[in-house]
Formats: sequence, C-alpha cells, structure tokens
Amino acid sequence: MSLYKRPVDLLLFAFYCISVTYGLLFSLPEALGVPVSPDSPWPPLQWLYGWAVAEEPQHLDPPITLLASTTLDGFVHSPFLIVLLYALWKQCNWIRMWALLFAGSSVTNMYFYFYETFNGAHPPPDVGYYLAFNLPWMLMPMLLAWRMWPEHPFDRH
Repeated sequence: MSLYKRPVDLLLFAFYCISVTYGLLFSLPEALGVPVSPDSPWPPLQWLYGWAVAEEPQHLDPPITLLASTTLDGFVHSPFLIVLLYALWKQCNWIRMWALLFAGSSVTNMYFYFYETFNGAHPPPDVGYYLAFNLPWMLMPMLLAWRMWPEHPFDRH
C-alpha cells in the first residue's frame, strides 16, 4: 500500500524528513564544536543564533549534556533516520526492532535535553512557545514506537 494511504506512516515520514535534515544541518555541526553565533562559519548555526538567544541560551555555551545530545542526534539518530525513512517508504518489517530502540533512545535523549533546558542556568522565557517547537521530538518517537509495536508492523491483515 502506498505511503500516502498510510496516514500515520506519512506523518512519521514527513516528521523524520525534517528531523534528519535538522540533525545534519544543526546537531552534527554543533556536536563537532562549530559555534552557534552570528558569525558562525556554518550558516545554519548563524540562523540558530536568534532562537538560542531568545529561547535556548545553552546553545551559546553548550554544557556537556547538550553536547552529548547533539552528538547522539548528529552521529547516531540522523544516519539511522535515513534507514528508517527507506523502511517506512518500502514497508520493511525488519526495521521494527531498530525503530523501537531508536524510539527509546530518542525519548531518553529528549528527557535529558529538557532536563538541562528547564533546570539549567537559562530556562526558556516562554515555555509554551519552546515546547511547541521541541516537544514533537519527544512525542513522535512515542508514536513511532506505538506504530512499530506489532510484531509485523507492515503486514496487511
């Protein structure tokens, strides 16, 4: 069945297309030590600067927990997401266990990310606005886990 006729898979596919792009453009360079600044040598991290100043100042001088989070996202999650996107598109049941492991890793990573954000030196000034942009990275892996829970998630019954 076409991806377009599977609304949950289509939502996951669209979200993880955005997520892998974000991971490769923002998380990976940040994990490699490229600064988030108005004169960053990597333009996407120049664009992130305004958000960092307004909502997430920890990106300006990242603590070890944020570096661990961006490293996991850039070097592990983003490459995996390319495989996940293929598996969602082609309806590959072999992705199930890997997707469940990713979902657990991703939710755990976001837990620590949120912990640092809310308990660190600079909590976001507008929690609702902050969560609107960041909570999907915790909720979508939960949806993925729910979707991949059946032993053969792509079998048609």
